[in-house]
Amino acid sequence: MNHPDWQDKIGNSHQLGGIETAVLDNGAGRGTRIAWVNTGTGLRYKVVLDRAMDIADAFFNQHSLAWLSHLGITPPQPFSDKGIDWLRTFGGGLLTTCGLTHVGGPESDQYGERGLHGEIGNLPAEIESIVQPDPRAGKLDMSITGIIRQTKPFGPSLELRRTISSTLGQASIRIQDEVINRGNTPAPHMLLYHFNFGWPLVDEGTQLLWEGTWQPRNGPENATIFREGNNFRQCPPPLDDHLGSGEEVAIIDVAADAAGQSTCGLHNEKLGLAVALCFPKQQLPWLTNWQHWGRNEYVTGLEPGTHPPVGQARAREEGTLLFLEPGQKSTYTLELEVLTQTESIKHFLKGIH
Repeated sequence: MNHPDWQDKIGNSHQLGGIETAVLDNGAGRGTRIAWVNTGTGLRYKVVLDRAMDIADAFFNQHSLAWLSHLGITPPQPFSDKGIDWLRTFGGGLLTTCGLTHVGGPESDQYGERGLHGEIGNLPAEIESIVQPDPRAGKLDMSITGIIRQTKPFGPSLELRRTISSTLGQASIRIQDEVINRGNTPAPHMLLYHFNFGWPLVDEGTQLLWEGTWQPRNGPENATIFREGNNFRQCPPPLDDHLGSGEEVAIIDVAADAAGQSTCGLHNEKLGLAVALCFPKQQLPWLTNWQHWGRNEYVTGLEPGTHPPVGQARAREEGTLLFLEPGQKSTYTLELEVLTQTESIKHFLKGIH
């Protein structure tokens, strides 16, 4: 952010941007803690402190980037961990975190019962710090750090330490997560970042951008979208066969560049708007593309993860399930950037192909 633009003209840094915390006081989300983050670029987003510090609304200028479900924000419901109860509290939003020990459908085996996509998204954060920007002191970064504990007596006991940060003058969101085993026995670990994009960023003709070898989750014989010869990287109009629970999912062994970075995203040429999502392939080797084109429930998900959403039981059977030893930590970093300049969009499109 160019100093001469505002030097000697502001007395309160919130004229440029910053972080504002609040508690919702009406509707289904009443009593839920949130934080609005304003980057001063047109990008602003809502962190739901009581829901694993996930991100609900996200806008660039007048354009919404995120898909919001009919439900919207609700308070955490830690016991929505059986069957598909997770859907009862799924507000959509730009980011919903899944894990920390299971991602995928409900299942039960000798190791326990696990509901859809795990427990972490229904747990509140203990806020450790909120750092505001101080542009007059040359400090443009802002961040929120919190600790979310997925634990019970006798284990497993996992802790997610999450920092969400942005910089005044930059249209990006940075996420840094540390998952630590605080228990005294090895703990299974799976993690998936369920990014949900909606209208108007997602519209007829919007390009879905990712590269890698892929397969339809339910097999090619059951695929109508993810099949050879079909342009599944371009968003269609709402589909009648996606009314209700209709959907298709592709599992992608995502490609990486020479530096080990994987990139995916979306490009709406009509709006002159693109979103790039970057993460290290070594940390998050898999990408899931969820497409649900229901009328009034029009959404696509780009979901980096330690695993595809196949569930703990299958990962254990295949020998891919991760385990964290007592005291062991795994770190994950992601950055989402909004692009509007013609040259930056061209560079993004060239790089991802």
